Amino acid sequence: MIEYKLKELLEIKNGRDYKHLKKGNIPVYGSGGLMRYVDEYLYKGKSVLLPRKGTLSNIQYVNEAFWTVDTIYYSIVDENKAEPYYLYNYVKLLDLKHLNTGTGVPSMTFGAYYDIPIKLPNLQTQKSIAKVLSDLDSKIAINNKINAALEAMAKTLYDYWFVQFDFPDKNGKPYKSSEGKMIFNEELKREIPVGWEVEALSEIESNIITGKTPSTKKEEFYNGEIPFITIGDVRGNMHITKTVQTLSELGGNQNSNKFLPKGSICVTCIASPGLVGFVTKDSQSNQQINSIICKNDELRFYLYFYLKDYFKFAKASSGSTFSNMNKGDFSAIKTVKPNDKILIDFSKILNPIINKILKNQLENQKLSELRDWLLPMLMNGQVRVGEK
Repeated sequence: MIEYKLKELLEIKNGRDYKHLKKGNIPVYGSGGLMRYVDEYLYKGKSVLLPRKGTLSNIQYVNEAFWTVDTIYYSIVDENKAEPYYLYNYVKLLDLKHLNTGTGVPSMTFGAYYDIPIKLPNLQTQKSIAKVLSDLDSKIAINNKINAALEAMAKTLYDYWFVQFDFPDKNGKPYKSSEGKMIFNEELKREIPVGWEVEALSEIESNIITGKTPSTKKEEFYNGEIPFITIGDVRGNMHITKTVQTLSELGGNQNSNKFLPKGSICVTCIASPGLVGFVTKDSQSNQQINSIICKNDELRFYLYFYLKDYFKFAKASSGSTFSNMNKGDFSAIKTVKPNDKILIDFSKILNPIINKILKNQLENQKLSELRDWLLPMLMNGQVRVGEK
């Protein structure tokens, strides 16, 4: 191992304002991640992005043409000394909080970064380790792309059947396009297929549960086997496969009437309203989440997309005034309930798609855990690549 200062391994560059640029296909990054796409780039190539303000732990890696704003630095790595992807993973392991130079918003200067000590093995070892980590990350990225495509496919079918009302009629033809009978609904102020009903969430075949947090002063209530779902656990994926917090059996029993069985639908209603996810293991949630326990299993996939659309349009129509939603308001959401045959047919088509998404998510979770377990040992030499 050779010890360097970070200033010996890379040159830090400031980001710039992008507002004068046109829309394009060049990604723009800030300390929070990807922001938008423009038509020019600041730098093209491998780079470690280092936060200047905001979330100091959000170190990023780019290997393409890109633009950065002034909340994040980009860097030009000396590839004769450091493999960029290895260096990125090394810096990600560091706790940078003690280097914060801001009195309010967390901030980092060139000098604070440049003085960080870095211990590196020889360049070939760096490249070998980077290859292992890159392969894991690539597999995770591929699964994420597959899942995005699968969910888009499922959403397209949902739109075709339940927004355009072109589900298959008794002759297998698109219902509305084939002049299927429609009726105007006064509550929704629009037409729906004849025979379909409009009901509040509380009226359909389901129970609605608002979560509750056990006392955080009692350590014995936490760190057990029961997943405890909070807003962050619902964000980003269709299925809730992992939670930051867990409850003990004692903690779960504090609110024994709040258990959510596998297959329940969680909907965030406070702070970040409108995130929707499926429960994959018997769980509980905090009070920011209302959950639907469907008695009719065929309702689940339909309600998942219906509620995502509901909140999307509610936010678009009310803008920044969209408020939190209590259990009463949530229960009163009006839903269009298709007939049972349509729900059964829809569920049969979507079931393998939804299950494949879950399978990929679980695989990614295992890959991420493997990566997180390997990373510190690879960096400190406990595990060596290519040695028997």
